Amino acid sequence: MGTESESMLQLAAEAFQSKNFDLAADIYECQLAGLGEPGSRQELMVKRADALAFGGQFTEAFDVYRQASEIERLGPVHLDNLVEYLSGIIRRQDGGDSQNRNPRRPEAAGCPVGATGFGYEDFSCRICLSFLFEPVTLPCGHCFCKKCLERERKERERPVMCKECRDSSRVADVQSYRVNVVLSNLLAKWFPSPHQAGRLRREGNGLYAERKMEAALEKYNQAISIAPTDHILFSNRSQIHSSLKHYEKALRDAEMACRLMPHWSKGHVRKAQALVSLGRTEEALREYLVCLSLEPDCRLAKTEAHKLLSDLLAPVTDQVPEHISDYSNILSLRVHIKNHTLSPSLLSSESSLASTPPAPEWSEGSEVKGQGKPEVRRLDHCCLLKRKRRSTVEEGGQERSDDHKRAKPELAEQTDSLSSVVGDVMDPTDLECSLCMRLFYEPVTTPCGHTFCLQCLKRCLDHNPKCPLCKEELSEYLVQRQYCKTVLMENLISKYLPSELIERQKIHQDEMAELSNLNENVPIFVCTMAFPTVPCPLHIFEPCYRLMIRRCMETGTNCFGMCLGDNLKGFADYGCLLEIRDVKFFSDGRSVVDTIGKRRFKVIQHRERDGYNTADIEYLEDVKVEGVAQLELQSLHDTVYDQALVWVNSLKVEQKERIEGHFGPMPGKDSVLQASPNGPSWCWWLLAVLPLEGRAQLPFLALTSLKDRLSGIRKVLLFMAHSRHR
Repeated sequence: MGTESESMLQLAAEAFQSKNFDLAADIYECQLAGLGEPGSRQELMVKRADALAFGGQFTEAFDVYRQASEIERLGPVHLDNLVEYLSGIIRRQDGGDSQNRNPRRPEAAGCPVGATGFGYEDFSCRICLSFLFEPVTLPCGHCFCKKCLERERKERERPVMCKECRDSSRVADVQSYRVNVVLSNLLAKWFPSPHQAGRLRREGNGLYAERKMEAALEKYNQAISIAPTDHILFSNRSQIHSSLKHYEKALRDAEMACRLMPHWSKGHVRKAQALVSLGRTEEALREYLVCLSLEPDCRLAKTEAHKLLSDLLAPVTDQVPEHISDYSNILSLRVHIKNHTLSPSLLSSESSLASTPPAPEWSEGSEVKGQGKPEVRRLDHCCLLKRKRRSTVEEGGQERSDDHKRAKPELAEQTDSLSSVVGDVMDPTDLECSLCMRLFYEPVTTPCGHTFCLQCLKRCLDHNPKCPLCKEELSEYLVQRQYCKTVLMENLISKYLPSELIERQKIHQDEMAELSNLNENVPIFVCTMAFPTVPCPLHIFEPCYRLMIRRCMETGTNCFGMCLGDNLKGFADYGCLLEIRDVKFFSDGRSVVDTIGKRRFKVIQHRERDGYNTADIEYLEDVKVEGVAQLELQSLHDTVYDQALVWVNSLKVEQKERIEGHFGPMPGKDSVLQASPNGPSWCWWLLAVLPLEGRAQLPFLALTSLKDRLSGIRKVLLFMAHSRHR
């Protein structure tokens, strides 16, 4: 019997998962008929109520929830599905699944672009949707308010995830990231009023933390007089009013925050908190559900929604707070469902998120002393244009369609005006790299908050793994070698300084084209002998060669020349082009570079660039022979190859293992003797391992006759054999 019951419950669970809610509800009802144990009975009743709710039979579902609460007060585990269902109603009324949009981005959720409180879509934080204050740049290149990042880390109790690219892999402790100095200074210069409001907000927060409520309130009053369209200010002032037990004022400020930024979940939390304090619990529940429709993982909203639902569903005889003790209407299910919290019409009419936020309507009690009705003041050079006041509601409570149609054009016009004003005051020198004194190109920001051109920063780190300005250690940043461009800085430059950017790009492209030429100004590493097809691992530690290797990789050639040193010319007249196969970087800037020989060359002209040698070169190829000469060459080749094998096999085991560990085993014969312009690869392998000095090896590199090269190798092998016998 027990097994049959378990099978039916499993079937009900599968039916629920497959959205066959009617079947699930029927199975749970049948199972309840023969169940007497209260705990298990309550669990099945809740599951049946969940199935009824998701199946659209909410009147019956609510009745079952209430009956389950009579057994024992419902807890969060019982109400999770109900909360999900109710927030889902709001989400669907808002125009679709939250997974298909980012509720933090107003333009993605049906809100016009620019509706970010201030209207600064280019200068807003995507966490609080307000003006960027004390911007911090994450390693991925996106910027957020410092306090927003710290709050995210504290509230989530998990690594911070970028709200733009969803990257968390490289974000360490956000407290180690400093304010972006260049960007912070620019915002303070271009937008002094909102920046001043941000400073007042920070001071007010400090006073609030010290429990100096009246002083904190005064700071926020001043801030709102400067920036009366910033939803953050109203939200925080609502919290202060709540702490002072001014609940009506707290509600007004919270409502203003919601009007200014309908898609900001925290505003709805503030409103819900004020409503709870005023005893309007059903409205508060609705606001928490709105919050969850925007931000499903908001723990505070979920916890409070559970609590309020538990109170609403509790039997009348339970002891409940005084402000929700009147259950006469709540227990009248038909009236309650049609007219109160659980009514879809109520949810949509009072909590719709798709409508355009109306202009602020200043009510008595929200005015600042000596200010009268505050207005949106011009922010020196770059303030928002004064918003036109408009009524959004006609007599009878119907939204005026003409105002709704005008909303987007007005916001677009406002945004265009703001862009033109910013463009007028934009000074290219404000966006210059402190290292090259040119316009930022591919700007990157270090964890210490300083911004440089990508190439300028890399070049400085070649010399010292510290910030060029503040000298803070950047070893970990250096070893990662994952430099992401600061998105906001790059967007500002491309939007407001397009002609200057084109000129800067041309300079960079010309430099890259010059560096990419593998015939002129080819970088030369002056070190040792290198040969075609032979591996040549290098330890790079000198700053000039760090720069050289980096440029080779950035241009995409991945090649540089290797030559012996020369006391007169600086380096020898012959060398070998090396190709970079892999680079391993270390935290102090050193690197181990794995290269392999590609082509021989002759130096035409010796040069120098940025501390390392360069050269104009021409490539060497073996002269091919035919007929009798080819047959003689083949015979010589086979003879010398056999001699080489005898010498290699005569080496001690330790010597041979060491050679093969460094250069690999000796290559075999080529199927076509003259197929490669460099000749057989075993010749170069043998020259690399023979105990010859570099000066003795160099002539072999210059030879373009394979016969001469083989003859020279034979003489060396004969000399080695003669020396051994002596």
